This record gives sequence, C-alpha cells and structure tokens, in this order.
Amino acid sequence: MSHPSRVGQHLSHLLKRAPALETSAPAIQAAFDLLRDSLRAGGKILICGNGGSSSDAEHWAGELLKGFAQKRPLGPALQATLGESLASQLQGSLPVIPLSGFTATRSAFANDCNEEYAYAQLVLGLARPEDVVIGITTSGNARNVLHALTTARALGAKTLALTGGTGGKVLPLADVAIVAPASEVYLIQELHLPIYHCLCLMLEEEFFPTAD
Repeated sequence: MSHPSRVGQHLSHLLKRAPALETSAPAIQAAFDLLRDSLRAGGKILICGNGGSSSDAEHWAGELLKGFAQKRPLGPALQATLGESLASQLQGSLPVIPLSGFTATRSAFANDCNEEYAYAQLVLGLARPEDVVIGITTSGNARNVLHALTTARALGAKTLALTGGTGGKVLPLADVAIVAPASEVYLIQELHLPIYHCLCLMLEEEFFPTAD
C-alpha cells in the first residue's frame, strides 16, 4: 500500500526547493490525482510538446517507464512467469507514451497531410476514455498541442496542461492546468522540470511504495 503522507511529502519538498511554485501547489496536487486515478483505472498517459517541451515529454515518459528515485522490483507472480534471470533485469513500469516519438508516422503525416494535426492524429489512434493526454506548451497556444487536447476531450479522455505566463488558449481545454509563474520561455521550462519530477516522485511512491 502507498503512504499518503509520503506522497504528500514530495510536494512539500518541491515547495521548499522552489518556493515560487507555491501558487501552483493545488494544481500539482490535482494533476497527481488525475494521473493516479487514470492509472488505477487501467489507463495510460500520452504526452506531447514542441522543441524543449518535446524533450520534456520524452524525459517525463522515461522517468515513469522505469525506476526514477527508487528500485521497482517486479511482483512475485510476474517474476515467476518471466524467470529470475529476466525478471531481475527489469523494473516496474507505468504506461506512458511520448507522442514526440513516432518519427516515421509523424513525418509521413506531415508530408501527406498537415503537420499541425500530427499529434491529434496520434491521439485519435491511441487515446481511450480512461487515459490522460498531457500537453506541454510554454505559451499555452501551440496549435498542434491544442488540437491534441481537443481530440482527447472528444474521445472522452482527460487532459492535463503544463503552461506558463497567463496560461494561453490551452486553459479551457485542460481538466487540470499547471501554470508556471513565469513569462520568459526559458524560465517556464526551468519550472516545468521540477514540477514533473515531483509528479514522478508522487506517482512512484503511489504505485511502487517504499517499504516501512
């Protein structure tokens, strides 16, 4: 079982390291609740962004697909099925897809159709109602991210946005929006990193709790 106090401690520690995020704390907690509930229901997480935010999508996904701050040994049943030699080399994982991947699909779509809708096309094919689609956009106005979240909502999936400044056009499309309290792109990006690292810590504690 997870320890709610330990999960909450990660957010407290984040605010000590980055007090500028104090105003974002309720949204970060809401984002954790959204992601936790989706994963508990058998859903997955899809993440998209552009430029540095595309790298953040890959980074965030990687931290959830393998161990982040602690070991994630496989459960006994799976260990028995896989065998010790294979199971000992693997780590517990959460289902996350960075939409910034799919290089061949996205380049084909850009060539044959309209690149602005490439993320929306991937969401259309991959997202289900139990999933969460995350859009990272420092301005809140990246058109391809807006199309992706619009498509997610049409499919009944939940949506989470990481943005900055005044929030931008993404706000009405997000079930939860975390607005980094900065206006310069690089400063927003510098705040996005500790935000999603905190969410990684919280989710890891929830699904792979440390022993007493």
